[in-house]
Amino acid sequence: MQRQEQDIRLAVAGLGYWGKNILRNAYQTGLLYAACDTDIKTLEEKKPAFSGVRFTDDFNDIIKDELVNAVLISTPAAAHFNMAKAALLAGKDVFVEKPLALNTRDGEELVRIAEEKRRVLMVGHILQYHPAVIKLKELIGQGLLGDIQYVNSNRLNIGKVRVEENILWSFAPHDISVILMLLNDMPVKIGCFGEDYLSSKVHDVTLTTLEFKNKVKAHIFVSWLNPYKEQKLVVVGSKAMAVFDDMTREKLFIYPHKITRNNGGPPIAVKADCQIIEIEDKEPLKEEIAHFVHCVRQRKAPLTDGREGLRVLSVLEEADMLIRKETGSARGPLREKDYFCHQSSYVEEGAIIGRGTKIWHFSHILSGSDIGQNCVIGQNVSIGPDVKIGNGCKIQNNVSVYKGVCLEDDVFCGPSCVFTNVYTPRAFIDRKKEFLPTLVKKGASIGANATIISGITIGNYAFVAAGAVVKKDIPDYCMVAGVPARQIGWACECGTRIKPVGGKADCSYCGRRYVLRSGKILPAKPKPAPKRATRK
Repeated sequence: MQRQEQDIRLAVAGLGYWGKNILRNAYQTGLLYAACDTDIKTLEEKKPAFSGVRFTDDFNDIIKDELVNAVLISTPAAAHFNMAKAALLAGKDVFVEKPLALNTRDGEELVRIAEEKRRVLMVGHILQYHPAVIKLKELIGQGLLGDIQYVNSNRLNIGKVRVEENILWSFAPHDISVILMLLNDMPVKIGCFGEDYLSSKVHDVTLTTLEFKNKVKAHIFVSWLNPYKEQKLVVVGSKAMAVFDDMTREKLFIYPHKITRNNGGPPIAVKADCQIIEIEDKEPLKEEIAHFVHCVRQRKAPLTDGREGLRVLSVLEEADMLIRKETGSARGPLREKDYFCHQSSYVEEGAIIGRGTKIWHFSHILSGSDIGQNCVIGQNVSIGPDVKIGNGCKIQNNVSVYKGVCLEDDVFCGPSCVFTNVYTPRAFIDRKKEFLPTLVKKGASIGANATIISGITIGNYAFVAAGAVVKKDIPDYCMVAGVPARQIGWACECGTRIKPVGGKADCSYCGRRYVLRSGKILPAKPKPAPKRATRK
């Protein structure tokens, strides 16, 4: 049974950088019923211009609303999988911005759910709905270019630089989608390299090479470190060359250059005048959303359905793997398979999360925060903005790590421990410029309900007892307790209390050895191996 037009009720999730354009076009269809964004300010700004639309800051409102039967998702890429999955399981058709997900495993799951539920799943590969690209495909099909030899694509800019995903995941999906469509094939070999000039382990520039059968090759150069904006696709054929330039008024050009050989001599280029190809004057995003609505109404698979999105995703994933293998990068783009974030928690755009980290219920990671690998973030934890946390840290329930606090590797923060960042706070005085830096060094432990006053340093493997109030620096391996905190002994790297005797201390638990020198505990240096006698 076909749905009637009045039965389609669209909801848009994510009203930010690109979502605002989807909101506008969805509203123009006359089918927009609801819109969602976690930023209350954004919702208040949008409401006056979109009368009759229900606005909410909770995506669950969209999921639970039985009147909503199709959802358009335009949130940060790391959220695509969970949101699209929730909408599909709720029986709603889904349009999700590129990429479909951040690994093929999750992409395959979305495709499977959509097919099992008989739901429309469409990916926002917008260039396939661009009139110039559609015309280019038509010209290739007519044989105007002859046999395709290679494709070259540049997508370059200077402007918004992301840290939550690298340039490959931000820009290249568009070009990969178009190239696979124009060649109607998958590459047999992929290469990729790049550099991270601005943010460590987040590539700003990448060059991807795709090799297809019959020696056809494609090159995709993407960068947000270019002096000007460029969006250009060149297709070279045996009969002619085509250029799609999205930055010019006329978008599509044909160059019928020829290569000749005189009497078997070297090849000679014979240039011909450029031909401007007329195309329809249509907005690609409007055409894309209209196609989604048509597919929802007709129960048809979209041009860029889940399986097409999965093909693009497989190329992206392999290219990204090559980058990280080449550079030793531990953090490519935020990938759902690399870290876990409970659906009740929120990671803001601009935060970096390391591989293997787990973020549990009702936690909030603010923009600019950098959390290392294999960390555990407990329930109701707030981190940031602009906080640096090392690898292997454990932050237990109900802890807030404010701007100015830095945790090195392997730091333990017990439940409800407290960090401050201003020494003399007043509600009616803005003292953000007076934030004092607090450094917790490698391996240190802070017990439950302890309070760390701002501006101090807690040394390597130091141990702060539960309930202590720390007001001054703590040396390495020092164990403190009380209000205010005072030294009560020394701690081994494993956390066991050690007692120096005769200037030496051995840990009864792990066997590590220490020396007491000038009032400080230091790891004992291992005895050098005896030298072998040499023959004269």
